[in-house]
Amino acid sequence: MHAFLKTGKLAAGPSTAGPSKEKVAKKKAPTPWVEKYRPKTVDDVAYQDEVVAVLKKSLEGVDLPNLLFYGPPGTGKTSAILAATRQLFGDLFRQRVLELNASDERGIQVVREKVKSFAQTSVSSTRPDGKPCPPFKFIILDEADSMTKDAQAALRRTMEKQSKTTRFCLICNYVSRIIEPLTSRCAKFRFKPLAQDILIKRLSHICSEEGVQYEEGVLETFVETSDGDLRRAITTLQSAARLRSGESIRKQDVYEIAGVVEDLWLDELMDICTTDSYKMLNDFLNSMMAEGYSASQVMSQLHEKIVFHDILTDLQKATILERIAVCDHRLLEGGDEFLQILDLSCLIMKQFCHPN
Repeated sequence: MHAFLKTGKLAAGPSTAGPSKEKVAKKKAPTPWVEKYRPKTVDDVAYQDEVVAVLKKSLEGVDLPNLLFYGPPGTGKTSAILAATRQLFGDLFRQRVLELNASDERGIQVVREKVKSFAQTSVSSTRPDGKPCPPFKFIILDEADSMTKDAQAALRRTMEKQSKTTRFCLICNYVSRIIEPLTSRCAKFRFKPLAQDILIKRLSHICSEEGVQYEEGVLETFVETSDGDLRRAITTLQSAARLRSGESIRKQDVYEIAGVVEDLWLDELMDICTTDSYKMLNDFLNSMMAEGYSASQVMSQLHEKIVFHDILTDLQKATILERIAVCDHRLLEGGDEFLQILDLSCLIMKQFCHPN
């Protein structure tokens, strides 16, 4: 009663409720498998022997140069340097490493302010726990080939002046887009596309950890649709696992998720191109494109079929492949997908039926 007169509210009795809403809300959020199975140590990085050897030496106390990692996407470039810096710096990782991605603003102003100010700070050679630690910081510039030429040029002097306290790691897909003064200041390492057995081994490990069931030959299908990109393969695997939700993953599921055109469609397209009937070709392409296939994907798979075709001569193949390049460029410029596939198919028909 006394509490009611003071506050106007009845005093709360002893709590008999279950766990609070806050505790329930703090349940661990689901993690994308790409991040969940990202290599935690340098030893976990697969199939990149030269890079792993250099990073291992640095973990043993040898000084590191500035690094330039380049190669196809999904081959472990970012994972390798993140794993190495986590092992190098331990709990100091967030204080010692600055990571800038293409999603961040990385114009000349950012290089002059954010990168330069981070590079100028000095650091000690021991961790808080007393273990030895390299007396330098790391700046990771992911997708550096998307930086402007001016921003890359502004980076040159910073790399030279702060060489005692800072190491840089540039990561890109196309090394030709990095200016020569930067590449000459870095040790270059090319990341190779991952071999099929490496990809299958990694996917098999994830399936066993997550309890995913799959039919025979499905892992090979993941590899085929990913073109050596492990990140893409893992993402497709997670999507397929969610789609089937406890059932075995089939090849058909992989093709649908990856947007790959089934061979039945492409084989029939090649057969119709030998009939010299524009009406049949137009009707078939209307049906095929109504399935929602991407024109660029159709052309990519047609490219492979044309290259290994038995009947076409080398000159005919060259003519068709040149048209594929032209149509692909038109698509990038915003051309209509149906018209580009129709134009390419008409040329293939011409090469089959009227080669001269």
